Amino acid sequence: MPEASGRGVLEIGDRSLAWGARTYVMAIINSTPDSFSADGLAQPGADIAAAALAQARRAAAEGADLLDIGGESTRPGATPIGVAEELRRVLPAIRAITAALPLPISIDTYHAEVAAAALDAGACMINDIWGLRRPDRGWNAPLAQLAAARSAPIVLMHNRQAQASIGALGGHYRDVQYADLIGDILADLRESIAYAAAHGIAHSRMIVDPGIGFGKTPSQNLQLIRQLAEFRALGLPLLLGASRKSFIGLPLGLPPHERDEGTAAVTALAIAAGADIVRVHNVQINLRAARITDAIVRASAPAAPQSHGS
Repeated sequence: MPEASGRGVLEIGDRSLAWGARTYVMAIINSTPDSFSADGLAQPGADIAAAALAQARRAAAEGADLLDIGGESTRPGATPIGVAEELRRVLPAIRAITAALPLPISIDTYHAEVAAAALDAGACMINDIWGLRRPDRGWNAPLAQLAAARSAPIVLMHNRQAQASIGALGGHYRDVQYADLIGDILADLRESIAYAAAHGIAHSRMIVDPGIGFGKTPSQNLQLIRQLAEFRALGLPLLLGASRKSFIGLPLGLPPHERDEGTAAVTALAIAAGADIVRVHNVQINLRAARITDAIVRASAPAAPQSHGS
């Protein structure tokens, strides 16, 4: 069960996140044309800045604490894009939102060039789906050095390359081999934490994410949720990004846009296991799930905060 207080505070932008006091909700803004959840904003001819700002205003009005903006789809089987295209997709969104809303913005990228430009444009946090590793290229020293130099909080997510399987309900990974699923993920994350620290990133600026839906089969994702409490052993704030993913859709037989109730159930279980941040598409449903779960498992959970809309 989550501790009520005493686990530190993360200063991000002009806000303070007090770990253990309550659960924080991170709203997803997909500045892509090919998001698995069909909510990508970067459609041909679209005004990315206007669309992103409208989505951010809605998330803020519903009570989001942070925004996570990404320009490259990370769904199973997605085609990687170049840095220039990623910048074209994310920078207008970040600039428009920063000018209009006070919410902290996280940039979802593993490219140091994109992260640097995003921080310059107003983002204040990095969400790295590879945990400071680069696919087929070893450790990501440029991104680690950037996070340290800017004192930017960084999410270190667990990931492994795996074969994607695409079906009627979307994509997932298959034939992913672990000797010990939870033990292997913990070991990989400890390596990422040590690498970050060796490059000057303070532990107080690190957040860990076990990477549900990344390099894991649907059954492994369910096991990860069942054993999520074991990740508290890392001693860092815990983020979970389960929203609308296929491990929810497959048991329910539902497409992504009908998975919000299933996501809310995972949100509640994750919080009971110790999650500090939940990364979601539907802020309202998941914030309500978070608030009642906080009231049950966190003795000192405060009343619902005011929305940040403007």
